[in-house]
Amino acid sequence: MCDYLLRVEELKMHFPIHGGILWRQIGKVFAVDGVSFAVKQGKTIGLVGESGCGKTTVGRSILKLYQPTHGKVFFEGKNILTLKRKDMQPLRRDMQMIFQDPFESLNSRFTIGDIIEEPFLIHRIGNPEERKESVKRLLDRVGISQNAINNFPHEFSGGQRQRIGIARAIALNPKLIICDEPVSALDVSIQSQILNLLLELQEEMKLTLVFIAHDLAVVKHISDHIAVMYLGKIAEYADADALYDHPLHPYTRALISAIPVPDPAAKRKRQILHGEVPSPRNPPPGCRFHTRCPIVIDRCKIEEPLLRNVINKSGNNHQVACHRADEISP
Repeated sequence: MCDYLLRVEELKMHFPIHGGILWRQIGKVFAVDGVSFAVKQGKTIGLVGESGCGKTTVGRSILKLYQPTHGKVFFEGKNILTLKRKDMQPLRRDMQMIFQDPFESLNSRFTIGDIIEEPFLIHRIGNPEERKESVKRLLDRVGISQNAINNFPHEFSGGQRQRIGIARAIALNPKLIICDEPVSALDVSIQSQILNLLLELQEEMKLTLVFIAHDLAVVKHISDHIAVMYLGKIAEYADADALYDHPLHPYTRALISAIPVPDPAAKRKRQILHGEVPSPRNPPPGCRFHTRCPIVIDRCKIEEPLLRNVINKSGNNHQVACHRADEISP
């Protein structure tokens, strides 16, 4: 039995740029450039970072919605990147995705009953009566009335649409779900409901989640471990509590300092990052964060820091890609 349900090793996804009269390749976008992590069954890893850091590309590459440029993705010990399409088909039942936009991800021409039934049809599971009963049970499980089975997506609110998307994702009892910013398009009042639903389903079904988001507060609520990404690479990786209590990377510290504090009397020193995120087409040499880092030194500009283990106060595995992490460790 594998220690980890999902293991990603040195994953890279470089998108070619074409141009000119002959439409030749003139460059690359280094969307993901050497990402590694692992997740045990029933656990959640959060991928967090600014827009454009590559976290969604990681999620899609894991499911082979993109064919990665380099790397390995082991699912239950098997490198799925080497599998052909026909060999991937059985694994699709065990690997599902919840998309960011709950409206765009649902076919507006189908009723929600048809949408949730589709996975059963694709994998040839059950007869029409059995499939209909399964759809009704799934609607009940995500908090949608069975009476709405013949309604269309536009007749539902954003939160209800996302519940429908979740019902579709869990229809075949998967082992792994990639959650691509599933609450970012929803009202704050609805976000907690969807997060709690995911946590309930995870406990019931022993789901393993890769939770992608840009909101650190949301990620902490649902994740066991968190990987902070910056410009295609992981800057810091630790369990959720250690990352929030003792952040070691200057970028992580800046992100945490930007989390709103509900207590008006509470004081938190903001760490403002100046400048723009460099283009993934032409990332800077050395540490990719050095153009915005408040503690940059000359070494950072020429030597790329490796993701390495450091000793933290909690004693848990804590990794950081920063030359000065030992100096600024709390």
